[in-house]
Amino acid sequence: MSAILIIEQILNGLQFGIMLFLMAAGLTLIFGVMGLINLAHGSLYMIGAFAAAATAGATGSFLLALVAALAAAAIVGAIVEIVVIRRLYCAAHLDQVLATFALILIFSEGTRWIFGSFPLFLDVPSYLSGPVSLPGGIQYSLYRLALIVIGLLVALGLWWLTARTRLGIQIRAGENDREMIAALGVDISKLYTLVFALGAALAGLAGALVGAIQSVQVGMGEPVLILAFVVIVIGGIGSIKGAFIGSLLVGLTDTLGGIFLPELFKLYMEPGAASQTGSALASMAVYILMSIVLVWRPTGLFGARA
Repeated sequence: MSAILIIEQILNGLQFGIMLFLMAAGLTLIFGVMGLINLAHGSLYMIGAFAAAATAGATGSFLLALVAALAAAAIVGAIVEIVVIRRLYCAAHLDQVLATFALILIFSEGTRWIFGSFPLFLDVPSYLSGPVSLPGGIQYSLYRLALIVIGLLVALGLWWLTARTRLGIQIRAGENDREMIAALGVDISKLYTLVFALGAALAGLAGALVGAIQSVQVGMGEPVLILAFVVIVIGGIGSIKGAFIGSLLVGLTDTLGGIFLPELFKLYMEPGAASQTGSALASMAVYILMSIVLVWRPTGLFGARA
């Protein structure tokens, strides 16, 4: 197997991991600050993708599509927090799971009612289409490279927000003692709505960016949501740094496992059986990684020790 192929797959894994980070960062913010299990986070990813596809189809502008995805997901997230989620903060986790699962069904059927059952397609903009030459003679997709850069910029922006701003101080304080910051005069309801809308906007942005390299369809957010939960378990609940590192680990493990495990088993098995066994193990690889991390550190890589 050539070195160029290996580097290309590593870049694909980084791109996948960065997109997972946009999902997982919002999810870990919501869970860390509010203590809320939000199964409907994948629906916000889907809403961002559909908003982007519809806007790009109507205007022909990819940048307007990204703005529409951010706005739509943030607005829907804020409305959901005010109307539904706000009543669940003191509820048991089972009640939160049931309520947010109901939201998945509502969003899925609502999206199907508005856009139909057929997938939509979001074209890569002309200025980001085609390959780009990297050192070593590697030809790699310019759009996928742009996704990596955008994700890194968002990660840097989130770090600055949480570490260097007053709002970030309130968010971090809310993770540790929400009653105390409420007693100090912080409007906890507005803070929760803002955090939920921020997490929703990140999910919507991820959906819009990924929508240009795959079809936009109902239910597209649920498989990504499962991996996002794996990411925050590996990285540690409430940790943006953990979400970033965990996303890269999951993205690389999933991508490289799917490529190299079947090839590895071909050394010892018949090609057909090797491909089947390798593919099965590749689909399990991220969960094996999660199990290893939890055995070594039950709170995740950057979670607080029990």
